[in-house]
Amino acid sequence: MLPATGIIGRVGNAGLSFAVAAYDDPASVRFIDAVQAFYRERYGGVDRTPVDPAEFAPPRGLFLLGVLPDVGPVCCGGWRRLTATAIPVADRGVLRPRDAEIKRMWVDPAHRRRGLALALLDELERTAAAAGCRRAVLETGTRQPEAEALYRRRGYRPLPNFGVHRDEPDSTCFTRDLAADPLGDRDAPRG
Repeated sequence: MLPATGIIGRVGNAGLSFAVAAYDDPASVRFIDAVQAFYRERYGGVDRTPVDPAEFAPPRGLFLLGVLPDVGPVCCGGWRRLTATAIPVADRGVLRPRDAEIKRMWVDPAHRRRGLALALLDELERTAAAAGCRRAVLETGTRQPEAEALYRRRGYRPLPNFGVHRDEPDSTCFTRDLAADPLGDRDAPRG
């Protein structure tokens, strides 16, 4: 079980709380493996984006597990702060220092359609803004229309493709200014 010191907040009537976890913690890896299996199903392969677990540890980033009472972890996601030296030359016109790149958002299929993905996204945005990040950026794909719809409802706008998926036609990237919503206002209109 996750240590109580890792709990950073509770959301909504479902009693969802968020625990800070290491990217390579066994509880995190279980979800990361599930999302990679999902990518294999939808795209025929895993996400090849290079990931260093240390990038998702404070102060460089954050990885969260969403925990329901009497159930345990049911979702995960993280963000990593981009720095000028970490942005590939090919992406310098698209990505900016102090962007928070959101990665590995996943909700266990048994717990979907309950607002957990939106609550997780809100918490990722809130914590990234509190850490001084100015924009959230992310990559998804055309074979994930449910993810694209979630991001658009939350106010994300299309962004030119970046990273290892820059030239892939199934890739779609999005951005959202965090400064416009510095407190991660969960009551903001969803569009």
